Amino acid sequence: MSAPLAPPLAITMGDPNGIGPELCVKLFAEGVDAPAFVIGDGTVLQREIDHLGLRVRLNTIDHPQECLFQDGVMNVLAVTALGDAIHPGAIDARAGQAAFDYVDRGIALAQAGVVAGLVTAPLAKESMKKAGIAYPGHTEILADKTGTSDFAMMLANDELRVILVTIHVALKDVPALITQERVLKTIRLAALACKSYGIMEPRIAVAGLNPHAGENGMFGHEEIEVIAPAISTARAEGFDASGPYAGDTIFMRARKGEFDIVVAQYHDQGLIPVKYLGIEQGVNVTVGLPFIRTSVDHGTAFDIAGRGIADPSSLRYALTQATRMQKALAR
Repeated sequence: MSAPLAPPLAITMGDPNGIGPELCVKLFAEGVDAPAFVIGDGTVLQREIDHLGLRVRLNTIDHPQECLFQDGVMNVLAVTALGDAIHPGAIDARAGQAAFDYVDRGIALAQAGVVAGLVTAPLAKESMKKAGIAYPGHTEILADKTGTSDFAMMLANDELRVILVTIHVALKDVPALITQERVLKTIRLAALACKSYGIMEPRIAVAGLNPHAGENGMFGHEEIEVIAPAISTARAEGFDASGPYAGDTIFMRARKGEFDIVVAQYHDQGLIPVKYLGIEQGVNVTVGLPFIRTSVDHGTAFDIAGRGIADPSSLRYALTQATRMQKALAR
């Protein structure tokens, strides 16, 4: 691979006790098509290489400019050196702190323009909590560290794009968080997300909150009082937005090509349809950040960590999508 003409992408290793290290070394062993390097722990990654018997050479760097973009070479910006201090599959405060530190370093590099964006391997919320880190996930870390107030989580694959109005909150708290302002903001971000894929005039479908989209008030009034007015405002602003549609049918309609993206009202409403189509071909995108961020569509998988059976397909897909977005934004 020749030297890149644009800044490379940084891959954060994720929780050292999860499958993130294994995914990273398998990714580079199979070969990558885009200039990228890993922010993580060289000792942990070398342990995975040795354990799996892979033909990958680590090139430890202090700055992305030192990367050697060659086949069989895995460039690593080593933030920690935990070595044998941690164990695959275990909840550990040290691992939680390390995973957070990788993301924090990546954010700093992206804000400085040294990298084009981040591709993140999974972290463990419980391990971070043990380390005294209160963020519920990547999305909230990224938004806080970049000072981004208007942001959203989008899950996407080749068949479906879904963006969320609410993210990591208890289901009982969702109705109070569904406001006209929040729904309208998410519609705007849906359009922004589609533009990053080169879709300049996206067709945006908005799902209802209640069964049958409320059935004209029989099963709830959020659609009438909140969601429909937000859609009307969005249309007045020039967005091709429509709905609210019943959550049990709108995703299939979008999958068949009727819409470019679906605005879902809460976490599981939007994520289940995407993940049902296949976790290995899904990508998590944080929309609204000043740089690209994609992620795998799965967790740390502590139950199989260290066993050598983790599938790097989702990480590869996340890298591919980040590269695609990088090219679209450069046009």
